[in-house]
Amino acid sequence: MHRLLSATLALSSLAFADSNFSERKSLTLAGARQAIDAATAQARRLNATGVIAVVDEGGNLMALERLDGTFGAGANISIGKARTAALFKKPTKFFEDVVAKGRTSMVALNDFTPLQGGVPISIDGQIVGAIGVSGASSAQQDEELALAGAASFQPAPKQVTFFDSAQVADAFSKGAVLFNTGASYMVHASRREAPGLAEIHTRDADIVYVLEGTATFITGGAALEQKVTGPDEIRGSSITGGESRQLKKGDVIIVPAGVPHQFKEVSQPFLYYVVKAR
Repeated sequence: MHRLLSATLALSSLAFADSNFSERKSLTLAGARQAIDAATAQARRLNATGVIAVVDEGGNLMALERLDGTFGAGANISIGKARTAALFKKPTKFFEDVVAKGRTSMVALNDFTPLQGGVPISIDGQIVGAIGVSGASSAQQDEELALAGAASFQPAPKQVTFFDSAQVADAFSKGAVLFNTGASYMVHASRREAPGLAEIHTRDADIVYVLEGTATFITGGAALEQKVTGPDEIRGSSITGGESRQLKKGDVIIVPAGVPHQFKEVSQPFLYYVVKAR
């Protein structure tokens, strides 16, 4: 009993200790250089000068670069802007506006530079440091360069994909993959002119939308004479014990991953979109 109680208390203590910690990301020297390179590239596009400083989450200087032609005091100012943005977790323009509206007592704070041009750097919602710029042609341009550096850590914007009617028609003429992300989903422009084998996709759900024709569609049950035909793909000769449905134009059916399914008694042609989702 004593040993059981001791083990229980030990496990409870371990669980409690784990709950007191969280995983945090940190800014590396390579990351600091990435921010500076992005800000420098923006400065070149604008034909601007400036000193660019990057600090870690605690406001400690990690990297600094002074572009040709920038005044000497810009280094200290840019470091101060970056440190303020990191320690207070806000862009320094916020504090400049607060001071301009009359709260001048804030300027008495230590390590505080309430001048526009300091921007926090965040990764996956965590602030890991900040970038500060001083010495461009204006305060707005200081901030523009800093924003360019901070934005280098954000994922690329998602692209919209468009297929015109000719591309879609061509895909359906032969039955082809129309779009493939390589990860989370895939779109097939599918064409059938004859029944197919029983199929089991162990990881993909099939979302079927019928465009033209009719087919008998069997789902569930068990696939007979199963063979692995590829990664996460199984085929069988037929299905026993499944549920039969008649599919027609406009119908939608969703087959979860791992559920056997088979097309039978297919009209010519039978055209349908399949979205494969994980």
